Amino acid sequence: MDNTITLVVGFDQREAIAYHVFCQSVLERSSSPVRFIPLSDNLVNKYKETHSDGSNQFVYSRFLAPYLSDFKGWAIFADGDMVCQADITDLWNLRDESKAVQVVKHDYKTKAQIKYLGNKNENYPRKNWSSLILWNCEHPANRLLTPDFIQSQPGSFLHRFSWLSDELIGELPAEWNWLAIEYPENPEAKIIHYTLGTPCFEDYAKESMSDVWYRTYNRAIEGFDEQPK
Repeated sequence: MDNTITLVVGFDQREAIAYHVFCQSVLERSSSPVRFIPLSDNLVNKYKETHSDGSNQFVYSRFLAPYLSDFKGWAIFADGDMVCQADITDLWNLRDESKAVQVVKHDYKTKAQIKYLGNKNENYPRKNWSSLILWNCEHPANRLLTPDFIQSQPGSFLHRFSWLSDELIGELPAEWNWLAIEYPENPEAKIIHYTLGTPCFEDYAKESMSDVWYRTYNRAIEGFDEQPK
């Protein structure tokens, strides 16, 4: 049996280093092989972004995870602005065949009206639920998530998982999507999500739990020579 974990990760060129730091954090702790799928615009075939809102380039393409997996098996989607402090296999092992998706069901009001790069940060129902998704790609309820369907739906419909009945939305422990700055510092967080701004941005370089991000960053670039000969 293939025990490879499929991990779909948001990629935005404006914070490309965030993607690589997150992948580093997963790779150095995983006890299972991981197949990474970067959600870069030029790598997602048959999908053209038609939405004009959103703070990053993968704000809607994340819902293509079942499609990209040919509606088979399971996959994890994660925003790129994260650091994993645990074995991603432990998250994989939480799969529940009775659910179409499993998410951390955040219930909070943001502390900041503006986030990275001057983007608005509004409150809305089920905010940040879609930033970390354990996808049951072959669940019948997810088969409508084709590129055409996603292109035609508003963000409110997609990010609130409105194509699913509530009983098909499973819950994950909050430690798997811990919101830096928004939540108190938590050394036990399994995945830290720098939702207001990755520490690679100057405004967030010294914010809550940024030291964890920088330690991972330093391990990622260790031995790198900026002036190759």
